[in-house]
Amino acid sequence: MTVIDLPQARRLAFGVVLGQAAVTAMAAMLAWALSAWPAAMSALVGGSIGTAASLVMALVALGSRTVDARRALGAFYLGEALKIAVVIGLFVAAFATIKVVPLAMFAAFTATYFVYWIALAAARWPGGRARHEKPAEPACAQSMDATHTVRD
Repeated sequence: MTVIDLPQARRLAFGVVLGQAAVTAMAAMLAWALSAWPAAMSALVGGSIGTAASLVMALVALGSRTVDARRALGAFYLGEALKIAVVIGLFVAAFATIKVVPLAMFAAFTATYFVYWIALAAARWPGGRARHEKPAEPACAQSMDATHTVRD
């Protein structure tokens, strides 16, 4: 198990949002180089939808400094619900207001989620653990003697 304190979790979450914004810009430039301006604009819109949704999630879920576990969990549920609502609302708005190239838009949207998955994998596995993280110690570790072992 890995433990990340709240300021570091915020830094990680907003780092993911910045990474998603960078991937969105790269996807738009790639779409422009491979196709034309409508594809680039569509990639920019699709990536921006993914980035905006992650930003909303980070702001809502990690915005408060509560130490109450129930409130923290509630903030994560609310953040996830708002994230889904933002994605649906922005996709509906995009299709209703502009002529998009669907492949470019959904490819860039998907690319933003690869940033999230890569960051999650890097934070999860010990080889990719960031310097500021520390492994969690079991609560009973202090009371155990040398004849007992703790398994994950």
